[in-house]
Parts: sequence; C-alpha cells; structure tokens
Amino acid sequence: MPGARQGGGAVHGFLQTALGFPTALFSFALLVVIGYWGLVLLGGLGVDVLDGGQGVDTHGELPAPLGWGGAPATVVVSLLVAVAWFVSLAGSALTEGLPARTAVLAAAIGSAWAGTKASVRPLARLFRRERAARRHDFVGRICVVRTGRVTGDFGQAEVSAEDGSSAVVQVRSRGEEPALTVGHTALIFDYDPDGEFFLVAPFDPVLFGR
Repeated sequence: MPGARQGGGAVHGFLQTALGFPTALFSFALLVVIGYWGLVLLGGLGVDVLDGGQGVDTHGELPAPLGWGGAPATVVVSLLVAVAWFVSLAGSALTEGLPARTAVLAAAIGSAWAGTKASVRPLARLFRRERAARRHDFVGRICVVRTGRVTGDFGQAEVSAEDGSSAVVQVRSRGEEPALTVGHTALIFDYDPDGEFFLVAPFDPVLFGR
C-alpha cells in the first residue's frame, strides 16, 4: 500500500535524523527529561524537585550571573535540552554533510542558551515568589535544633510544614538569647530575606501546653 510505505518511510527518516549527528547528542538527554517530568506528573517524585530537593533552601537554583535569575536547575536543564534537540532535528533535516551538521550543532547550542535564557526570566520570578511565600509560612512554627549550637551566624533546625513534610532550614539567634543546642526546641519568629535564614528563640512546649 502506497500510504503505508510513505508512512514507514517518514518514520524511518525521522529515526535516522534523530539518531544521527548532531541530534543524537541530545536525543538520550531528551528521553531522560521526558521520563523525569513523567514521574513528576504521576506523583513518583515530590514537588520539591523544583527546588532541587532541598526543601525551602535554594541549592537547586542556578545563579543569576549566568542569566538564569535563580531559576530551578531542573527547569533550566529541561528547556536547554528540549530547545537544542528541536533545533538540531530541524537543522539536520535540512542539511547534509559533516561541515553543515557541525554548524547545526553550534546553532542548536546557541539557540538553546538564548531561548532558555529568555524563557526562564518570567518563570524565575514566579518561582522566587512561591519560595518566599513558603519560607514565611514557617514563621510562628516550632523547630528542633539539629546543629551543635545556634549562634548569630550559624545554625540549622528541622521544621514541619502543615502538610506533614519536614525541612532543614538555616536559623540564627539573637546575641542576648540563651544558648540553643542540638535537640532544643525553638520558636521561629522572623525571617531574614537578605541572609535567607530564620530567627529563632528558645521555646518550652511544657510552659505553653504543647
């Protein structure tokens, strides 16, 4: 049947292009990205993957000096791979020969960088607003100190969110406050957005009926 043969030829041509140079350099990465986000949509991975798996900390962000504006690394990498794959696929379908395909590779990388950079700017602002709101949700909650001491420039504590999940956050204490050591319970009473840490004070659950 002519229609079946034409369809088979189109599929064969697509696979040949997708598995050829330079598209093949991005094809496997694209499959990983698709599988990753498929797991996210199916609930196989928590929503914290957008924050690099570090709860309310920002270790999963890529730095602003690179032009990503603090966007989540998972989003940036996914966009880079997707744009590079599509550009290389289209370029490979229109060109032949190693020199031309090498130029396609360069164009794909450049397009991925520029396209992702333009796309993540509004997304970065959105994620920053969401993370700021989540941080402030911890103000007024009780935490447990997880480091040897909490001082004015060092300390970590574990705090539970309303959904039952927990996160280890950076905490600091005022100089005049009594010393907080590992295992002590503390009250989070403020958040410092510049230093990205919470201010805590000693808290005795027995005195407050908790």
